[in-house]
Amino acid sequence: MPLDPDLVGLLDRANAVAAAPVRTTDPEALREAERRLSASTAPAEPIAVGSVQNGAVPGPAGGVPVRIYWPADEGPVPTVVYFHGGGWITGDLDSHDHVTRRLCRDTGAVVVAVHYRRAPEHPFPASYEDCLAVARHVAEHVKEYGARRDRVAVAGDSAGGNLAAVIAQTFRDEGRPLAAQLLAYPATDFDGEYPSRAENGSGYLLTSGNIADIQHLYAGDDPAVRGSARVSPLRARSLAGLAPAIIGTAEYDPLRDEGLAYARALQDAGVEVFVHAYAGLIHGFLNLFPVSAAADAAVGELFARLKRQLDGVA
Repeated sequence: MPLDPDLVGLLDRANAVAAAPVRTTDPEALREAERRLSASTAPAEPIAVGSVQNGAVPGPAGGVPVRIYWPADEGPVPTVVYFHGGGWITGDLDSHDHVTRRLCRDTGAVVVAVHYRRAPEHPFPASYEDCLAVARHVAEHVKEYGARRDRVAVAGDSAGGNLAAVIAQTFRDEGRPLAAQLLAYPATDFDGEYPSRAENGSGYLLTSGNIADIQHLYAGDDPAVRGSARVSPLRARSLAGLAPAIIGTAEYDPLRDEGLAYARALQDAGVEVFVHAYAGLIHGFLNLFPVSAAADAAVGELFARLKRQLDGVA
């Protein structure tokens, strides 16, 4: 399908400006650019939820900032631990506030959004360790975060989708139950060869050059690290026994094919999977639902699928 017409203007404006090379640009400059882009596509008014609370959870290097979204419904509800995207370098609780507010509203779950340590100041495994610490804490104190012990899920987009997939594997290995994993255009394989990396490698915000720089800053160049399951979840020895997965990719995303490959590998391992490659959309569409009807529909479907899993009716 053609590119979603609602996104043409956004991409035209982005492509009219020479992008700063990720590897050699001050990360704070990259983060400020991400904040400006997020602000330009966010809703005019915050999506209403029951309440919002900022806090911190004990982590390996001190408190890990979190933002907790409570639904309007009272009583025991499911819980979703959410990891934001941004290539492990940019993104924060504010850049994804409209995403996590909508996730809370649409699923009726408590959402615990995690602001993990970021590269290049804190390369792998810092972000993984922070996310795992928060996910474990929530699971072990679930009475404080929704109270339904059997209805805890992980979710994330892009780098956050990678982290959610890796946390789901770790929880399985530790014998901790998960009700679901929602992975939006996840990075799943650092060193694989995928046609979408070339087909969509320029002109759609995330470029093949960005990907190479991001991977280098996050995990370095050691094949043993890049190919480990903690960095490339598709390369895990076994995917059997993982939580049911909801995976959304985009037609014009360079990460499209590795997301689809992970979905196929999960299905081959006997995992329940819903997967869809959304026509006309680009990487980052979770953040773009306020400005794109197609993105809005895609986010609505993914969150509805997660709600069904959390409600036990999938």
